[in-house]
Amino acid sequence: MFRLNQTRFVLGLLISALFASFQPAHAQNAYPQKPIRIIVPVAPGGGTDFVARLIGQKLGEALSTPVIIENKPGGAGNVGVDAAAKAEPDGYTLVMPITSFSVNPALYTKLPFDTQKDFAPIALVASAPLLLVVNPQLPVKTLSDLIALAKSKPGSLNYGTSGVGTTSHLAAELFKYTAKLNIINVPYKGGAPIVTDLIAGSIQIYFSTVPAALPQTQAGKLRAIAITSAKRLPSLADIPTVAEAGLPGYDVVGWFGLFAPAKTPAAIVERLNVEVVKILQMPDVREKIEAHGLLPGGGTSKELSVFLDAEIKKWTQLIKAANITQQ
Repeated sequence: MFRLNQTRFVLGLLISALFASFQPAHAQNAYPQKPIRIIVPVAPGGGTDFVARLIGQKLGEALSTPVIIENKPGGAGNVGVDAAAKAEPDGYTLVMPITSFSVNPALYTKLPFDTQKDFAPIALVASAPLLLVVNPQLPVKTLSDLIALAKSKPGSLNYGTSGVGTTSHLAAELFKYTAKLNIINVPYKGGAPIVTDLIAGSIQIYFSTVPAALPQTQAGKLRAIAITSAKRLPSLADIPTVAEAGLPGYDVVGWFGLFAPAKTPAAIVERLNVEVVKILQMPDVREKIEAHGLLPGGGTSKELSVFLDAEIKKWTQLIKAANITQQ
């Protein structure tokens, strides 16, 4: 009887040890157990919303759970981002902020969240280079021509921008500041009227999204001068970058990254990163992203963190040097 009880005791210990050894893997595989929400801090439509829905659909398929896109526009992206910052850090609420995520810390005197402390970076999803376009009646064909003309007639050229702190505004301000130009900002409420006035000759310069300007350049109504990213856009390989054309180091892109609230378990962040990177390598996903004038992202969560820090530093320096304020 003693030996039988002893045997049962030993077997019980072995079974308990075996069960315990499987617990970490089981716990990790348990995620997700309910729908995942991705907050998009802009209204439906547009590049950010398109990318979020594309990635959300593929992520839902990969994780076998619904991924719901929730649009929360307002406050230059701050409303949706703040909602994500205050969400439970359990991997079921994510956010895809717009470029203002890295601009607003310098543009606003106070934010309801800390951009660098309240979020766990997951992956850079896509970037959006801008196209520097001019009215074709302007006697310039290259960036050097444009800079020379602006310097020869200080204060006579103007550029359209679609709101303080927008990518088009900051791209123009960085161009103006780096090249030391006296050109005039003409603010608009959106990109469409800027393109209309640029074609009409009311303004001369605009840093436009590629989809908005490309049809007009192809029709000869606008002239493309340069692309703002550090590398050329594959679909516009004949258009040089601003850096190549005369302003070394110039690099401006809109970008979309996926973040979770801070303190989200590292294993969940890592799994989401792996799945998103896999999605971004899918040929059909890359084709759809590039068709919208965007560049597919990728990389590690650490690389997104480093990128975010660099963007915040760059725009903070420019906003202070150019005395840009939120109106």
